[in-house]
Amino acid sequence: MSAASPELLSRPSDRPITVDAVPATVSLPPERLEDILVYDPEAIAAFYKRRPLQIFFRLISIVWIALGYVLGLLWDKITGRKQINETKRAVSLRIMLTRLGPAYIKVGQALSTRPDLVSPLTMAELVKLQDQLPPFPNEIAMRFIEEEIGQPPSSVYDYLSPSPIAAASLGQVYKGRLKTGEDVAVKVQRPGLADQITKDIYIIRILANWATRNIKQIRSDLVSIVDEFGTRIFEEMDYTHEGENAERFNALYGYLPEILVPGIYQQYTGRRVLTMEWIEGIKLTELEELKRRGINPTHVIEVGVQCSLRQLLEHGFFHADPHPGNLLVTPDGKLAYLDFGMMCEVEPYQRYGLIEAIVHMVNRDFEGLAQDYVNLEFLTPDTDLRPIIPALAGVFNNALGASVAEMNLKSITDEFSALMYEYPFRVPAYYALIIRSLVTLDGIAITVDPDFKVLSKAYPYVAKRLLSDPAPQLRSSLQDLLFQDGSFRWNRLENLLKNAKSSEEYDLNTVIDQTIGYLFSDRGEFLRVRIADELAKELDKAGYGLLQRVTQALRLTEDSQPSIGYSEPVTTSSWEQFARILGIIRNTPGLNAATITSILPKLIAQPEARDIGRRVVNGVAQRAIARIIREVLVTAPEPRSAPTPATSVVALPPVKAA
Repeated sequence: MSAASPELLSRPSDRPITVDAVPATVSLPPERLEDILVYDPEAIAAFYKRRPLQIFFRLISIVWIALGYVLGLLWDKITGRKQINETKRAVSLRIMLTRLGPAYIKVGQALSTRPDLVSPLTMAELVKLQDQLPPFPNEIAMRFIEEEIGQPPSSVYDYLSPSPIAAASLGQVYKGRLKTGEDVAVKVQRPGLADQITKDIYIIRILANWATRNIKQIRSDLVSIVDEFGTRIFEEMDYTHEGENAERFNALYGYLPEILVPGIYQQYTGRRVLTMEWIEGIKLTELEELKRRGINPTHVIEVGVQCSLRQLLEHGFFHADPHPGNLLVTPDGKLAYLDFGMMCEVEPYQRYGLIEAIVHMVNRDFEGLAQDYVNLEFLTPDTDLRPIIPALAGVFNNALGASVAEMNLKSITDEFSALMYEYPFRVPAYYALIIRSLVTLDGIAITVDPDFKVLSKAYPYVAKRLLSDPAPQLRSSLQDLLFQDGSFRWNRLENLLKNAKSSEEYDLNTVIDQTIGYLFSDRGEFLRVRIADELAKELDKAGYGLLQRVTQALRLTEDSQPSIGYSEPVTTSSWEQFARILGIIRNTPGLNAATITSILPKLIAQPEARDIGRRVVNGVAQRAIARIIREVLVTAPEPRSAPTPATSVVALPPVKAA
């Protein structure tokens, strides 16, 4: 279990200051770190500018620890062994960051999701960073508990474990029992953590500012990245904030029958102490123990994937650190989430943008995909997309060559990371956390079941969202997916319906109602026209096919009956696919005769439905007339100058029917 809590404040400028003659709009430098409750780079800078010796001695310590790594890099550059020693230097970087302490461990963990800043090989090594540290003395922990909750621990807890059951870079956890009998986990922050973290962030920000201005190879705004990192780690150091995150997470996802979120005891929680419900369970990676208890670990992973999709694409509030220690399986087979210090928000436009990117990827519309990356702030609006479009095609065509069931999330992520490192991509903070979360979940899934594919389990949910979400952005994405080059892609609709049917909470009645509502709305006019034209084309094909069969049956010769040609390939595949789609709908749970009988009157009553019918009839008639004109009037037999054994007919190229 874990959490977070800063010793850090609300911005000085957020509240007026009235000290003697000082104007209310002027912010005074904070006198104590305890006054800085939230990340404020200006307040931090003001605090340490008055304490230069603290920064000087910390810099000396950092330089001494980092000296070996830096000299190794310089030597590789001088001797031309940079690529040969890349793995060795990546290991050295991980060791160095661990020695530098909590702030740098967190920096390394953040870099492990930043393909725009470090190479894929270095990212793979930084993923191994661990933040376990030796525990600090119990006496300090007990003092912090008393200071935060205002009572001696003995008056609140009937029992506390004699030593912590876990110790990480930000705090350590005890198992306890309240006086009222509930088992709890008590997390206590490390002493001096706020001072160390704040000092290091101040130094890192100065270095980032210098590097951004002086190193041309750096294309990302390092200062903004550091500020985002500072905001996250300050939130993680505030255990009150973590408690609020847990309660919000429970409100959004706790209703799911196989998800468990521990309760928070707010009256026994403060900035440096968190008391939460004790969850009895085992790690998801302890496969033998799960099997011994009769729990299917693959099913639990599927539950985690579905919950992650809801977090990412439905509500936008997701758990950004789902490592094995934060995911427990309870004795009754539920998946319990722990540690809500690192959470992330994904705005609606970002959520819909991600789904639109998926649609463009499936369509192999790499020009649209490149524009999606501009909209999602991966690329600046002035970026030249011409070299990037074929690079995207090279990455995703390999993945799209396989079926969804064969697509491997990590391999796609690795290839895309290499592309982002080569081209001027900037990874937004929310996306870095998403990748960290999904890749971690994918790694756990592969450990549990080597054949498990996160993407194949996620696709039914995405299909359900595309079919049922009324958001205009997704209606437009669905339209882009189903129509390509003026033709309706029946196979894609069939695939969507087939996958959505296997998704939990898929309600076909809702899909039908929303489809009818959208189809007969002003926004659905374009779709109505396309459907009517598609129906006219298919009816015309069917009619011509029937005429051909009748002609063959009557054994009419070419001389006695003019050939009525068709400008498009005659095929029954669309009707076959339509029949298969009807079969999928008929076999979807929840569909019944009452649903169908309630839909038909709605359709008949719509004036737009009659417009579709008229357009279909007109379209079929126009195609038939155009064919007759083309074949009977335009393609006429050549005049005969003398009797010949046979009559030759020269046909002009067919004219596309209206």
